[in-house]
Amino acid sequence: MSNRWKFYVSGICFGKMEIEDQMIYHSPLDVHTGTFQERQVFTSDFKMYQEMGKMNVLEALNSLNEYETELAGNPEKFTTASGQIYTKRCEGEYVQRIVKFPKDLIVDCGKVVAIITPWRDQCAVLVKEGFEEKTILKVWKEKYQAPLYNIRPKEIHMIAMRDGIRLATDVYLPDTADKVPTVLIRTPYGKNVGPSMYYKYVCRGYAVVVQDTRGREDSEGAWIPNYYETEDGDDTLNWIAEQEWSDGGVGMTGGSYLGFVQWAAMVSENPHLKAMLSSVTAGSAFGDLPRRGGCYNSGMMAWAFMVSGQRSDSSLMERDDWAEILDIRPLENMAKQALGYDIPFVNEYLNHMDLDEFWKKTDWKSRMGSHRVPALIMSGWFDDNGMGTTEALDICEHYEDKKVILGPWIHSGNSHYDVHGLELGMNALRYDMDLICLDWLEHYLKGVDNGIEKTPKVEYYTMGSNEWNTAENWPVPTTKEMALYLDGAEADAAVKNEGTISITAPAEEMTDTFFYDPKNPATHIIDMSENEIEVPEDYTEEEKRQDILCYTTETLTEDLTVTGDAYAELYLSSDCEDTDLIVRITDVDETGRSMKLADGMICVRYRNGFEVPEFMVPGVVYPVKIRTTKLSHTFKAGHKLRITVTSSAKNFTFPNSNTRGGFNSIETKVAKNSIHHGGKYASKVIIRVE
Repeated sequence: MSNRWKFYVSGICFGKMEIEDQMIYHSPLDVHTGTFQERQVFTSDFKMYQEMGKMNVLEALNSLNEYETELAGNPEKFTTASGQIYTKRCEGEYVQRIVKFPKDLIVDCGKVVAIITPWRDQCAVLVKEGFEEKTILKVWKEKYQAPLYNIRPKEIHMIAMRDGIRLATDVYLPDTADKVPTVLIRTPYGKNVGPSMYYKYVCRGYAVVVQDTRGREDSEGAWIPNYYETEDGDDTLNWIAEQEWSDGGVGMTGGSYLGFVQWAAMVSENPHLKAMLSSVTAGSAFGDLPRRGGCYNSGMMAWAFMVSGQRSDSSLMERDDWAEILDIRPLENMAKQALGYDIPFVNEYLNHMDLDEFWKKTDWKSRMGSHRVPALIMSGWFDDNGMGTTEALDICEHYEDKKVILGPWIHSGNSHYDVHGLELGMNALRYDMDLICLDWLEHYLKGVDNGIEKTPKVEYYTMGSNEWNTAENWPVPTTKEMALYLDGAEADAAVKNEGTISITAPAEEMTDTFFYDPKNPATHIIDMSENEIEVPEDYTEEEKRQDILCYTTETLTEDLTVTGDAYAELYLSSDCEDTDLIVRITDVDETGRSMKLADGMICVRYRNGFEVPEFMVPGVVYPVKIRTTKLSHTFKAGHKLRITVTSSAKNFTFPNSNTRGGFNSIETKVAKNSIHHGGKYASKVIIRVE
């Protein structure tokens, strides 16, 4: 007896499968003819489905018996023989826990009838024939009924930029004589890596242009991250508009660096850029990476290693000696010792200590004029480029043609129900992100009246209460500011983890003093090889260090929901000329576990601006302001809110030497740092509450 299945991405069937006599066969779609290829044995060598949708389809089909064995008793939770963990979301639906790119199950009468994998702005659906209506495919069928286009053979071009450098560019066209809008992807990771994930656009009647950015892969020129993207984006948009197949309208899509190039292109005010799908976008150098708050982000070195050669190599991120590598000084020697060769752009970074013209050229936020492009902005509370999205939200705060979706996600986006020990709600992931993205392009590139511009401007997920909420802007207009003042029963109480938080300004002046040794920095808890540097994590043990000040509320008697950015306003004195400050907001549960939710940092020499350092005079008290990452979180009754202050975050930032040499000095000093609070030194963290 046969058992037929279909594999869909963004509502398009790209493969048919059949299980027969314990063998699995498949017929992949030939996108050039619009027909399915002859049935063939499905082997692990066939990668297209996983490339398109992050789902290992063969593994999923081979797991059906495991799933159905465990489903026999309609359990609330089960673990398969191969170790896959599932929790029941509702009757007929199970979500996979503790994995990236989960395979969620749709169940009917004890049988698995669909498997769904979400990721960032896409969603893959493997469904048994006849059960499509039980999935998001029902909505796709209702909204998109037009016939699909076949795809012409790929065109390869070398496009000349204004300075003569040529960028390698692939063009995928729908098989039509009509002029069509374009979806542009500019990437430093290789235009030949996973191009099938963009077939969904071509099949819907868009040209797709995928380009290697300057100095990467098959493109010419020098590779300096972020440096040339405004001008190169402008030239590429003009080239597209001049092509005979182009209707002149272009939308851009992509995440991280592929998000950065979109905002950089907007700076050029090119009239052909009509829409953006900005996912987990990178931001400005001193606001996001590599110099957040003027600190130098050691956490970005895994990425720097990956793109250190002409072609990206993700294996260079995965090392078991990162702790030793990050201790190499001067930093110019790091790549040479670890990889055997220099990374020119990293060395170039080290030549520009302060915010100068080099960094300003890479800063799309400061270069932005009044021109805006309709932007769908997507990110998460634990996105390590989250400050890039913060900058995008700042720019678009008073702009109508935007939509914002903020989930409880890390940089890889809409892809985990559990992140580093933090269990998210079973509604944390979404199956409709690609549907929203296509609606955005259809409206702004094709003029389709699909109502996307009338949907809520902001959709955001509140952790703790585990709810999706809507608002008409960010910051959420219905929130209000609340000041959390640092306090304590005595001096240095926070050193002993006994600092308190008051909602009224304490009258008595007091100090909490700690000693920060650059040779023994506090740890920012991440796995460097994962290349995710803003993940939540349990800081309970780390907070016992004497160089971390802890300020904690009383046990909450009712829920407290915090939504928005937080701002720390601290009063610092030191016996050194420079140091760093790192602020974290954590949720302390009934067991005492302290889970990091948001953080911010600054190199104190830049407290009044990044262009000109202002070194401290020992003993003088200075006000220092720090903006944190975004969050929306309900601190439940019975929990506590904690604020911690320290001067180091190993793995995230290179330790400040506490000298004018900063993060790259061989000479170091132990800093005696004091946080002053109470009286005229009203150190506090301002949050927004609902």
